[in-house]
Amino acid sequence: MPVEVKLPQLGESVYEGTIGRWLKQPGDLVEQYEPLVEVVTDKVNVEMPSPWKGRLVEILVQEGQTVPAGTPIALMEVEEVAPGEGAKEEMAGEAPPGHPREEARPRLSPLVRRLAEEHGVSAEELTRIPGTGTGGRITKEDLLRYVESRRPAPSPTEPSAVTAVPSRAEEAREGLPTAGDTLIRLNPIRRTIAERMTQSKREIPHAYGIVEVDMTEIVRWREAHKEEWLAREGVNITYTAFIVRATVEALRAFPIVNSTWTEEGILLRRTINIGVGVAIEEGLIVPVIKNAEEKSLLGIARELAELTRKAREGKLTLEEVQGGTFTITNPGVFGSLLSMPIIVPGQAAILAVDAIVKRPVVRWDAIAIREMMHLGLSFDHRIFDGAVAVQFLNHIKAKLEGFKSDAAVVSDF
Repeated sequence: MPVEVKLPQLGESVYEGTIGRWLKQPGDLVEQYEPLVEVVTDKVNVEMPSPWKGRLVEILVQEGQTVPAGTPIALMEVEEVAPGEGAKEEMAGEAPPGHPREEARPRLSPLVRRLAEEHGVSAEELTRIPGTGTGGRITKEDLLRYVESRRPAPSPTEPSAVTAVPSRAEEAREGLPTAGDTLIRLNPIRRTIAERMTQSKREIPHAYGIVEVDMTEIVRWREAHKEEWLAREGVNITYTAFIVRATVEALRAFPIVNSTWTEEGILLRRTINIGVGVAIEEGLIVPVIKNAEEKSLLGIARELAELTRKAREGKLTLEEVQGGTFTITNPGVFGSLLSMPIIVPGQAAILAVDAIVKRPVVRWDAIAIREMMHLGLSFDHRIFDGAVAVQFLNHIKAKLEGFKSDAAVVSDF
């Protein structure tokens, strides 16, 4: 009996996926739970297992195509399927006997749904928009074309209206390629970063705070003990581990920073889940250290090393990139001296860690060469104000500058 294999919802906030690579071809026998296809989401690459044992009959969605969750991506011939599990009993456009066909409703991604609301496009209008996406899905471009078509043509008596404001077509021509230009196609990660960062800047009133931290004692200790630490603990001790640990303490002292904005009020998060940005070839991915408030410096160092390795090898699971309540990004590894990052939607703030550099500073009424670093906080000004932001940053600063290099203190940091 032929059954449809549908793209599952691969996480609570993952609504679509891109077919990366088919691991089986039509005619192949497939065991239940055997990897069938590689799916690329905005967060991670995963291997989707076959829901049944049987033979792959037809591939419906080709490699490189992006489709919403619930879309049939293949047909399989299986021996037995429980009732209601996807038997292909209905042909497209037909209704089962005795069941009137329901009015078709367009499938919308969260981005398209949000744009429709912003431009006042009604549900009835959406049914009239021809979709060019997979299976007739309405894309962002389809919606924007429709919105543009609704605009009244300028009056012939108002020629200035035509010349004063460039049309969308004229704006588009400005972006057309010329000889020698190269078009870089957007991969799913880069496209999602673009959409989420645009959403963040549009919806969240960003404000900023910056402090300077003297990292001299930590730098000296790490340079003197990193090889010994690695031999004893089996993991490298990074500056990021120290910063994550200090940030956890600050979040416990200022729980409002570990929160999110909702229309009903400010939601304080019970656990502290720290997302740490990792640069990969496709863009930036943010694995999450869950329940960071329960972990020691060593525990954080070990989890950081494991998550970073898996991120660069493309082996992160969805569970490992979801649920973050606060994010740390580290442009300092690339030499950045002062950063103001964009807040991850659904969080209250993001911390930027810049490069540690030797600078002359005043210490004890004298000029000294110290290892200095900037910490920059971008925060949602709806949730808290600058006073809280600077106190939060100074809490991290005090923790880092108060580091003492004896072993007992290091283990309890």
